[in-house]
Amino acid sequence: SLPAKLINGGIAGLIGVTCVFPIDLAKTRLQNQQNGQRMYASMSDCLIKTIRSEGYFGMYRGAAVNLTLVTPEKAIKLAANDFFRHHLSKDGKKLTLLREMLAGCGAGTCQVIVTTPMEMLKIQLQDAGRIAAQKKLMAAQLSAAAGSAEPVVEARTTATQITRELLRSKGIAGLYKGLGATLLRDVPFSIVYFPLFANLNKLGQKDPDVKAPFYVSFLSGCVAGSTAAVAVNPCDVIKTRLQSLQRGVNEDTYSGILDCTKKIWQKEGPTAFFKGAYCRALVIAPLFGIAQVVYFIGIAEFLLDLLPKHRA
Repeated sequence: SLPAKLINGGIAGLIGVTCVFPIDLAKTRLQNQQNGQRMYASMSDCLIKTIRSEGYFGMYRGAAVNLTLVTPEKAIKLAANDFFRHHLSKDGKKLTLLREMLAGCGAGTCQVIVTTPMEMLKIQLQDAGRIAAQKKLMAAQLSAAAGSAEPVVEARTTATQITRELLRSKGIAGLYKGLGATLLRDVPFSIVYFPLFANLNKLGQKDPDVKAPFYVSFLSGCVAGSTAAVAVNPCDVIKTRLQSLQRGVNEDTYSGILDCTKKIWQKEGPTAFFKGAYCRALVIAPLFGIAQVVYFIGIAEFLLDLLPKHRA
């Protein structure tokens, strides 16, 4: 049922995000730093420096936004894929690869309704620590040269404050900055992910009418998720750069997708499009592995079945 699908997607998203959010924070900070202004050498270096400067909970900056909006996002993504697969199938026959890709395309298109504002707010909060650390470093260098010490205090902002400011200054369009880049990332991701997962999962089914074991669904989700994540990482780098409202010292600004692509290619080289790729793979693999296990086990069906019994 649709309620069960939505509940399953929501539960899967909450569990997955809680497990992998620090890696996602590292991915955002690595993608946003530009040549000449590098604060972090790797994912582990980023997480260690984050803990030292911001404490353990610094790794979860922006998590509240994700945990709030990931439920509708994952619910829409998974339920929409099932919806399109059902309507593209002919008399219950096996879907062709093209139809599976079309179903994934539909799911990716639907999810950006929630994904774009969620990513927009999350990126501001995740990257705030990097910008603050860069400003402190620059201030320390200037103070050392001038022989004085003026500490830089970071002004903490919340998702609510950012949302109000964007709505006040730019209206609802402010929350959907980078929509084109989000579509450019999420639609190809879903086109790759869902058919790949479905076919990998079928390999573990002894009978077409029986669900694959949970570990098969988990591994299929991990492999399909990490493959799709690395494939669309260049689009994710562009999206992250475009959605960042604040820049570090001497960092470029961008007017659109083409301008961003051109500047990254010219100033940072083609390898810059794969910044944070391994972080993204580490985020997406367990996130979608967990999501598919929860979704295919059907926790929601179990909970919904208990309701009548409980009432009785």
